[in-house]
Formats: sequence, C-alpha cells, structure tokens
Amino acid sequence: MARPRIVIVGAGFAGFAAARRLAKLSRDGADIVVVNPTDYFLYLPLLPEVATGLLEPRRVTVPLAAALPGVRVVLGTVETFDLDGRTLTVRDPEGGVRTIGYHRLVMAMGSVNKLLPVPGVVEHAHGFRGISEALYLRDHITRQIELAANATDEQERQARCTFVVVGAGYTGTEVAAQGVLYTEDLVKPYPELHGKPRWLLLDTAERVLPSLDRRLADAADGVLHERDVEVLMKTSVQEATAAGVRLSTGDFVPSRSLIWCVGVRPDPVIERLGLPTDQGRLVVDEFLNVTGYPDVYAIGDAAAVPDLTMPGQITGMTAQHATRHGATVAHNIAASYGRGRRRAYKHHDLGFVVDLGGLDSAANPLHVPLRGLPAKMVTRGYHLLSMPGNRVRVASDWLLDTVLGRHGVQLGLIRGDAVPLESGKPNSQP
Repeated sequence: MARPRIVIVGAGFAGFAAARRLAKLSRDGADIVVVNPTDYFLYLPLLPEVATGLLEPRRVTVPLAAALPGVRVVLGTVETFDLDGRTLTVRDPEGGVRTIGYHRLVMAMGSVNKLLPVPGVVEHAHGFRGISEALYLRDHITRQIELAANATDEQERQARCTFVVVGAGYTGTEVAAQGVLYTEDLVKPYPELHGKPRWLLLDTAERVLPSLDRRLADAADGVLHERDVEVLMKTSVQEATAAGVRLSTGDFVPSRSLIWCVGVRPDPVIERLGLPTDQGRLVVDEFLNVTGYPDVYAIGDAAAVPDLTMPGQITGMTAQHATRHGATVAHNIAASYGRGRRRAYKHHDLGFVVDLGGLDSAANPLHVPLRGLPAKMVTRGYHLLSMPGNRVRVASDWLLDTVLGRHGVQLGLIRGDAVPLESGKPNSQP
C-alpha cells in the first residue's frame, strides 16, 4: 500500500489541532501536509491586545514548521478541488500553481468577515480577522488621536476622537472595552483632548454577547458603561461615509473610524464545491465525514457539525469547538487505517472568557460566573494554556505593560487599502 498522504487545508484552530494530533498518532507513518496562506498559526483571541498596543504581533503567531514537527507546510491557497480524482490545485504566494494528491482530505478553511448590504461599509469599514487588520487598526487609532490634537476645527477634532464598533459579540465587545483604555493612554500628552475620545458599540441584538451566558453579558455591559462606552442595542448602520456613520435611528455620528466586528461567514470557496451545505457550511455526519465522500472530512467553521448535545443544531463557530473537531478528526482518520475506532463528535462547552482590558474580565469556567480580578486571572491563565507557543513572551509583555505602560506609536506598516473588508481571512473565534 502507498504511504498514506493526508492533506489538511487551513491551519486555524481546527486544522492546526488536526495536524498536531495526526503527527503524534501516525508516528511518521504518513505524509501529513498542511496547506495555508501563512506560515503561522494565529491565536486570534489575543488580537484585540495587538490592536491596542499591549502585545506585539509576533506574540500571537506561532510558526507552523516549529510547532508541527513531521508535518509539511505548503504555503498557498487552494483554487480548485477534484474530489473524485483526489487532487487539489494550490496557488503559492508568487503565483505558481501545483497539484497535490491525497488519500484523506481535511477541509478546515475557516471563515471570513461577514458582509451586510449596507451602503459604504465595504469602502469605509475595516474588519478584524488577521494580523494586518490589527496592525492597521492600532496605527489608525493612534493617527486619529494625533491628528485630532493638531486639528483647528472642533468638529473635526471630535470626529477623529470618535470610534464606532459594529457588532457586540465576542470580538466587538473586547475591541470596544480595550480600545477605550488605549485612547485614554494616547490622549495623556494632549490636555486639549482629555475627555474627548468617544466609543460606540452597536448591535441589532437585545444585549451584548448575545450568544453567551446572560451573566457574562451583564458583567461585560457593566464594565462598558463604567468606561462610558455608548452601548446601542437594537441599532444598526444604515450608511457609512468618509465623514461618519448614519444609524438606523436616523442619527448621524461624525467619525473617521468604523470597526466591523459583525461576525464571520464560511470561506467562499465552500460555495464552489457544489456540495450540500447548512448555513453556508459543509454538511458532515457526526464522524465529520463529508456527505458522499468517505475520504473527505470537514471541521471548524467550514463544517456544519451536528451538535449531539443539542439535537437538531450544529456546533458554534468557536475556537473551543474547532480545536476539538481537529482532535476528533485525527482519531477518525487513524481509525480509517485500522488504528483505533472512530468516534462521534460530542462536546459540552467548558465556559467562555472575555478580556475587557485593565483588571476587568468576565468568565464562567465550568459555568461558574466570575468578574473582575478573579476573572482576569482565569482569562489570562486560559489563554496561556491554550496557546501552542509563545507563552513566556506573552506573559512577559503583560508584565512589562503592567509596570511600564503601553507604547503608543504609529509604525506605518499597513495602509488602509491593503486591508479591505472583503479580504478578511480565516481563523475561528474563541
């Protein structure tokens, strides 16, 4: 029998976990290939801390080659799949195209920014799905405060100090909560800007963190109000312009900053496969097999995995599920070669953590509600345990920031046109 080749498309939480577990299970008995646009795994939950100057970008990136010994990493994006011929074509970063064959295929392409048909959003908003977007946002916020300090017109000054975050889910709530602390630090050298920064958090839902436990939401909402973040529920963006944002209430908010955290949708490549989907995600069975193709699996945000703990529903698009999808699919692939028995995916969530910056967090480990410093300790401990690398570096940055404060400067590495809203690329939410 030919040496098995297992190809994993995507190195987000799901793909990374699958590759790491397969490498251990195979004991060098298979060729494991990961196809990914970047050479790193991105620890997405800490991205708000990159955007607000607490962490350097390399802290939240883990090199795939070092973290996945025995796994071959192919840089590129998949252009086409031939599931009947068991091949896929990959375009590398310099435009070269190659064909890769496989015996088992794992689709873990992840998700991209969710777009809504709102005039002006694509042109004037920026998403929050990758390192480039986080770096751009950090520069943009810093630049707006510096330009506000030199503005002679009071209306322009206030507009540059106003930041609108759309989406009060996990990411948007953290960005708003941590962003207000960042701008408070940025205005310290400018007495004329004290009290000027204004942050708004919008959502069509009835409360912040609508998908999480009510007690977590109430704790986060309390912190936001204490920091004077304007939380506008049952409110959406009607139009975005270069001068500001028109809300569904009819109000116009002058602003130069529209941060799009509405949510995610499965990678558009899934639509081109012509396979059954549910909510845009590939239909799989409880063993993570794609319908009609026993040698093809889908996991993470790309897959509509049946939630056996909640019959009739599919698992959420979270890092917690994605990581466990990866471990399960690795065992099931090993079982397909006669090593062990395949298992159905079943997981009860262990709780969630929300980092609100400063000494505030909200967490419910094992469904025990916590807030403030105890929640902060749990949140940071959870992230350090969950990261597959860079733990010492991240902890060191946190310690230095506590003692010395953050460093607010523009680096000018990413231009706005380099991170259009439609380009957001995949990794699961926590």
